[in-house]
Amino acid sequence: MDLRCAGMLCVLCLVLTVRAFTQEGFKEAVLKQLGLSEVPKLHKRDLVDLVIPEHVKNKYMSMLKRQRVKRRALPSLAGILRGIPGHTGEVLHSDTTTRQKLMFDMEGRIPKNSEVTMAELKLFKKPLDRANLPAKQSHRPVSNARVSVYWVHRQHDGTNRTSLIDSRLVPIRESGWKSFDVTQAVHYWLRNKRREPMFLEVWIEGERVGSYASEMAKAVHFTSQDPKDKALGKPELVLYTLDLDDYGSPGDCREEAVMGKSTCCRQKHYINFRELSWAQHWILEPAGFQAYRCSGSCLQPPRHLRRLGSGQRSCAVAGSSALPIIYLVKRGNRTEIEAAEFPSMIVERCSCVTDG
Repeated sequence: MDLRCAGMLCVLCLVLTVRAFTQEGFKEAVLKQLGLSEVPKLHKRDLVDLVIPEHVKNKYMSMLKRQRVKRRALPSLAGILRGIPGHTGEVLHSDTTTRQKLMFDMEGRIPKNSEVTMAELKLFKKPLDRANLPAKQSHRPVSNARVSVYWVHRQHDGTNRTSLIDSRLVPIRESGWKSFDVTQAVHYWLRNKRREPMFLEVWIEGERVGSYASEMAKAVHFTSQDPKDKALGKPELVLYTLDLDDYGSPGDCREEAVMGKSTCCRQKHYINFRELSWAQHWILEPAGFQAYRCSGSCLQPPRHLRRLGSGQRSCAVAGSSALPIIYLVKRGNRTEIEAAEFPSMIVERCSCVTDG
């Protein structure tokens, strides 16, 4: 983003201290930050054979990990899910990636009135079969493979769309359990509100561009959910939850806030990019985000204690955090992919402020 965009960010931050996002407000904010007057004219065909470059993916994951909210203490283990055998475990090979499909039955697994604070996907990496390694060549040594986990969203038209959840380098010559943070995938599944399993895809790619790194990555194999795979250590989804009766988030709204009967608090307000016509082909990651909004009433001071010219006290945004996104850029006939961190997109705290 250029200096002009940076200047706009400062103005935007001031605006967001007194109001929360609506879907239209978010659209306007993104356009302002990118210095655009309208959404680029992108079509579904622009997504065909689209590959997110490694440097863009790394930049996005780095920003995402910085912005993840610190997990609260004392979560309880809700369960370890070992998937649905027989339906998945299919491994697809191509020139650039190895993909493994996983499926987990989530129905009834999350206790009522609880919040999933952390979810881990645990994959067991099989011992290396050196026969699978390509012949040594005069290349730089390759020690790792890039392993990325995607949430798979089955759309109403029958097609699938993926969202990047976590990505890390895994040593090719080491075996054992590898863990990935898939908390966001569980949150996406909860938002979807469909009585179906949660689908994940594991992509194994070269740690850098080039056929040698790609061939080395094909030597990495994880145990599948297929019963025919007799290796020990089936994929596991580990869920951790907090009982909201005991550990309700301070400052967040309860049920009565929706009816306007609560004091100033932070209310959930989810923006789903996949359901917004202007965003679904433009914003690639994330699939959506919990923007939150401020709701509720504020106690008014007696009239004789009010400052001259001051107005009513109202519930407003007192703190916010950034949202990393990956989006498409149209430059002439070329479609490019970029990552950016947009400040002040997620409401973190609400407070009563005096107008004027």
